[in-house]
Amino acid sequence: MAVGRSRRAPAEVIEQIESGTARLVPDGDRPRAWTLLVDGTPQSHVDLDDPAYLEFEYMRRIASVLDTAAPPGVPLRVLHLGGGALSLARYVAATRPGSVQRVVERDAALVDLVRRQLPLPRGAEVRVRVGDARAVVERTAAARYDVVLTDVYVSGRIPSSVSTVEFARAVARVLRPGGRYAVNVADAPPLAYTRRQVATLRAVFDQVCLMAEPGVLRGRRYGNVVLVAAARDVDLRMGDLATAAARDPFPGRLLSGSDLDRFVSGSRPVTDAAATDSPAPPPGLFT
Repeated sequence: MAVGRSRRAPAEVIEQIESGTARLVPDGDRPRAWTLLVDGTPQSHVDLDDPAYLEFEYMRRIASVLDTAAPPGVPLRVLHLGGGALSLARYVAATRPGSVQRVVERDAALVDLVRRQLPLPRGAEVRVRVGDARAVVERTAAARYDVVLTDVYVSGRIPSSVSTVEFARAVARVLRPGGRYAVNVADAPPLAYTRRQVATLRAVFDQVCLMAEPGVLRGRRYGNVVLVAAARDVDLRMGDLATAAARDPFPGRLLSGSDLDRFVSGSRPVTDAAATDSPAPPPGLFT
């Protein structure tokens, strides 16, 4: 009986980067897929054979914002604040060929690692810039992007610089007419930080909604909440966003209008003068 040669599993990659220790861990279920962890915290998942596949539920919720930003296949101009392994930039390049994308990532060593180990698909119009997210936004020309996505974390926390009314105004300025803004917030019960972030976006944008798992919204555990904002005349297609959230493998709820009023519950917008970083993940969450 002939025995075929077994396929050798790829080896884990470990490197020191500016923000800590980065690990690229192979996915045992997908031959060319990897999870990026920084200091033990999962940051991104990438399938090099299927860039439209998104492992993390919060990224699928953000993807639904991208999916509803224009008719299927129509290219977009997208600004990604926070790069990781470029999962969402790969998703846009795969689902909307011809899109022009800019990524801002503060960790130059992480950018180099991702470029070497997880190269972007050929033809993807994605330019990565090493820099500070807020500084780049404030220097960007007005009405430049259809979508701005913020997923900026330092040591597992959102820095105060990207969580204020002043920053939200800067984002609103760089959006094109019809543009939308999405933010990934990781928070702990009782979601006080998230409530303040909703109030902050409402101080700048006419429309705001959020998507999250019911258990997170009820304050049962630490988790991700995706906030979405736009001007009054933008069709956010909240019905489609709600449907996508409900049909996810980890079903979520969308809150808007009076439901969001109750969620905010008197929380006040955050300004530069009073801003703080988001809560740290609970010890041992990712072990």
